[in-house]
Amino acid sequence: MADNRESFPRAFVIGDPISHSRSPLIHRYWLEAHGIRGSYDPVRVQSSELVGFVAALKDGSSVYSGGNVTIPHKQAISDLVDHIDETALQIGAINTLWLEDGRLHAGNTDSHGFSANLDVSAPGWDRSRTAVVLGAGGASRAILHALLAREIPEIRVVNRTVDRARELAERFGPGTTALGMQALPEALSGADLFVNTTSLGMDGAPAPAIDFSGMSDDALVTDIVYVPLLTPIMKMAADQGIRTVDGLGMLLHQAVPGFERWFGIRPSVTAELRNLVIADMEAH
Repeated sequence: MADNRESFPRAFVIGDPISHSRSPLIHRYWLEAHGIRGSYDPVRVQSSELVGFVAALKDGSSVYSGGNVTIPHKQAISDLVDHIDETALQIGAINTLWLEDGRLHAGNTDSHGFSANLDVSAPGWDRSRTAVVLGAGGASRAILHALLAREIPEIRVVNRTVDRARELAERFGPGTTALGMQALPEALSGADLFVNTTSLGMDGAPAPAIDFSGMSDDALVTDIVYVPLLTPIMKMAADQGIRTVDGLGMLLHQAVPGFERWFGIRPSVTAELRNLVIADMEAH
């Protein structure tokens, strides 16, 4: 079949729903900043349409050469691609697609985004000896991957359902232990890093009171939720004198590797881009 891709690169983000995605804002900013003739489009793809969308990517009948994947397709698409990189395999979810040597490759950049955000905002964070991860859902896997990649020796996964935390602990190895919510104070004792991977505090949802006073003297609290920018959990930590890093940087930094694959330039996360996304958040 003839290749319908145009002379300039086109990328996408697929999901259902898709109108909420801020990926187009980020990638279009970089396209303009670098003077690249290209496009990045939000495309609503329902579950029943996923097989056909991927088939068109592979056979050249699609105008696109790669893109991002968001809910509800991050697991289902794994059965449709030609190659999945090691990071995505370990995390168990895909968020980035690209064509290489005629094959459709898949990866996950969330782990990179998490680490890169902290590298910029809290240099030295990876000298932590003990990290506490709140939550055992899909998002926590990328965080655990990032922590293990930086060789954090002890990781404590705290979750309302202990069995789910145990599944993650078994998946990610002997340095990872599982605890229930009632054991959170014990888990925080002496810890250097706390990461919220749950939806607690998102969009004004309530969050339980957390006492961070048992953490180490140079402790850091971060939240992968970024709406609101100052989440209830981060506010609690800041009010207790603990350093915090918001989750918006993770969103911005996870976009960098994909843009480089599709458009050939590695972009930078700038204050201007961050402010652009914050303005969009405030407008909606």
